[in-house]
Amino acid sequence: MSTIDYIRRSLQTSRNLTLALIDDLKDAPMQVPTTNGGNPPIWILGHLTYGEANIVESIIEGKPNPLLSWDATFGAGKEPSTELESYPPWDELRATFETVREKTLALLDRLDDADLAKPVKKCPEGREDFFGTIEQCMMVLTLHPLMHYGQLTDSRRVLGRAPLRR
Repeated sequence: MSTIDYIRRSLQTSRNLTLALIDDLKDAPMQVPTTNGGNPPIWILGHLTYGEANIVESIIEGKPNPLLSWDATFGAGKEPSTELESYPPWDELRATFETVREKTLALLDRLDDADLAKPVKKCPEGREDFFGTIEQCMMVLTLHPLMHYGQLTDSRRVLGRAPLRR
């Protein structure tokens, strides 16, 4: 298996695991994972979508993030709103996630394993250890959904839902 194939499989696995939980929480988009708050499912969905578009379009390719208008709501370090009306509609977020992921996979289709070591076009200053090369960015893209996976399982548990079986 090539490294590109490994990345593709890892992206698919983390997507499937995380989106199964997200999809199950569509009826409870604002359910926080703890009694002290936390990231609600709708924010996680938008944050993952915005973040992936930013990594692929802006950091790797050096173009403007097509979802830049979402930065104030979903950007890194932003606090989630407690008002559902602050977010785009769920179905729009979900469809946009799939569009962004298609662009990520299309980028992978244009690369070979040697391309992975190439520097990105627009690395955030001071973040070279995470975003300096294409391979580092791809590693973040495979792991980022799983970083929020636990929050989603906790939101489901608060609702009294049994674990999803795969």
